[in-house]
This record gives sequence, structure tokens and C-alpha cells, in this order.
Amino acid sequence: MDRFPRPAVTAAIVLALMVAAVLGWRAWRAEASQDTGPGASAALPAAGAAAPAGHTASAALTPASAALAAAPAASSTAGGADPLLVPGLRNTLEALLFEAGEASDPEALKQRLAQLVGKYFPAELATRALALTERYVDYRVALGALSAPRDPGDPRALREAMEARQKIRQQHFQDEEYGALFAQEAELDRYTLARLEIARNTQLTPQQRDSALRATEAELAPERRAERAAATAHMDAAAQTAAFNAQGVGDFQRHTARSAQFGEQAAHALAQLDREEQQWQSRLNELSQARTGQGEAAAQALRQQLFTPEELQRVDAALALRALQGGIPVR
Repeated sequence: MDRFPRPAVTAAIVLALMVAAVLGWRAWRAEASQDTGPGASAALPAAGAAAPAGHTASAALTPASAALAAAPAASSTAGGADPLLVPGLRNTLEALLFEAGEASDPEALKQRLAQLVGKYFPAELATRALALTERYVDYRVALGALSAPRDPGDPRALREAMEARQKIRQQHFQDEEYGALFAQEAELDRYTLARLEIARNTQLTPQQRDSALRATEAELAPERRAERAAATAHMDAAAQTAAFNAQGVGDFQRHTARSAQFGEQAAHALAQLDREEQQWQSRLNELSQARTGQGEAAAQALRQQLFTPEELQRVDAALALRALQGGIPVR
């Protein structure tokens, strides 16, 4: 199953809840894991962009493996802190679950996890880690039973959804485990919801709204504020790229504007994403033309030549989006 990318803003919990509620057990792993924070990459690809050729889902989980490798060292410097409940724990669980792959039911999945847990945790932690991972599976299954909010833009509906998810987490994890797995995400979730409530409050004047937003951001821990600043930069870059595409802005002008706003390194990263997006759209064009001119059988054979196995899982959705938008021109 294709996994959701790690989002930069924790409002994506709404999408996770909706997918889990609709797809049930087979979508239980769709809840996005957000422990790495939004600043993990220099820039985000535009919507519909493919991963670079040769980039696999397991490669995307490298930060989790790094966090696991650092766990023993972290425990030795944490003044007796629990060596299992270290930063990046949720990433490690997600990496373990990803390697376990699809399963017909939770019990079958747990059997696979028992065989793999030694690869992700040292021997002295393996028994506790497996018990925690099994409860994580149960938690994700329970999450799939939640009803999605009818209006994802309604602050009250979102708060109710978050509270329901919070109850499930408290049922499956002890306080210390909850802190290691979800504390950072929960803080950003509360912040995102508070901003939405402020934005929807028609009783506030523009000045009162700005003041309330500043006060809400001030309540974030310094590291969360830094993460949010990074996320804002990502969104600004995505909006700028969309405007460039709509206006047909050339490479030189793009680089000049991006360097001035985001810095030279980010400008180069964004240029690389532009090239990858162009290649992705060009391959989609080629497939669409084959469908029209050569028929579905020839198009199916071409799909295998043009796209990696990971990309193939996104091709149909990308073509559907293009159809809705009336086609996306390739610059």
C-alpha cells in the first residue's frame, strides 16, 4: 500500500482520520507520522510530483533508522532516561511496520513484527519494543473505527475528532509512551486547531485576530515555532512555484526570485524539483497519448517502462487529477 508522505503541518490528521474511517483495516497505516517535523527537507515537491527515479519508500524511512541507531547513545546521556522511549520512536515503529508489509489481519501482522523487531531494537529492548509495537497496531486499528468529521473545516468537528483520537491513544499507551510517540504532534495539533478557531471567529476584528494568532504562536515551544516557520516557508515556496507555472516564468527568473526569498541552496533544490515535475508530467503526457493513439494494451506496457513500481501507485490518481484540471501543460 502506498504510504502518505510526512506532512509539514499537523492539520493532516483530518485526512488521516477520513481515510482510516473510509478504508478501515487496509488503510490503518495511512495515518501520517509526523515526528520528524516539517523542516526535514529543503523543499517540498509540487502537488502530483513523482518521487525521483529510484527513490523508494524504504529510503524515505532513513531518518527513523538513524534515530534507532542513536537510541543507545541518547539513553546514556539522558540521565537514566528510558532507552526505549527516545525521540524518533514513532519513526522506528513506522519503519518496522513498513517492512512487515501488508497482512490479512492484525494478528498476522503481529507475527511478522515478532520476526523483525530484532532488526530495529537491541536485544535488551526487543521484548518491550514488541509489546509496544503490538499495542501500536491495536491503536491504529481502533483509529480506523473513528468517524471522519462531516466538515473538515469546522473547528468544533475537528476538536471532537482530536478528542476521540486522544482517548484511543490514552487507552493504548501509558503517559511516558504517549509523550515519546505523540507529544510533539499533539502540541502542533492544538496550535493548528486554535488558529482555525481564531480564523473562523467572526466576532474578532482584524487587529484582535492578529493579536490572538500571535499569542497562540507564543505558546508553542521554541522548537515547534522553528518547525512552523519552516513549514510556512515550504507553503510559500509551493505557492510561488504554482504562480510561476501559471505565468510561464523561466528558469533564470525563478532562480533569481527564489534566491532572494529563500536563499541560494533552497533555490537550487526548488529548481531540481521543477525538473523532476517536468519529467513526471512529460511521462504522463506520453502515457496519455499512448492510451489515445495505441489503445489500452499498449498503454499498459508503456506504463511499466516509464514508471518505477512506487510511481505506478500514483499514476492513475495523477491522470485523474489532470482530467479534472483539463490537462497540465509541461513547461
